[in-house]
Amino acid sequence: MSSLRNAIPRKAHKERAQPQARKRFGLLEKHKDYVARATAFHKKEETLRRLKEKAASRNPDEFYFGMIKSKTVDGVHRPQSEANKYTQEELLLMKTQDIGYILQKAQTEKEEN
Repeated sequence: MSSLRNAIPRKAHKERAQPQARKRFGLLEKHKDYVARATAFHKKEETLRRLKEKAASRNPDEFYFGMIKSKTVDGVHRPQSEANKYTQEELLLMKTQDIGYILQKAQTEKEEN
């Protein structure tokens, strides 16, 4: 008889809507929405806790070569900009060397063919 009971369509349980008086607060948060939000929050919280623990246990005398090329501005690390790495004379020299290299390669290819 249990197979006959399974053949009867079941009633679909609907979640309630946001009450009219609270429509201004947007959609009613369902349980699955809360679970997703809470999981994401706790994951971020755990990440922050781990980072704080790592910062607290680090050695202040530790040295990395990246420290030479970076500065702190208001407590935030800023790497040196690579924009003005070469002077105008160096850039001009490199361009002429590039042109010379291209001309030399073109000449050798012309001789091969």
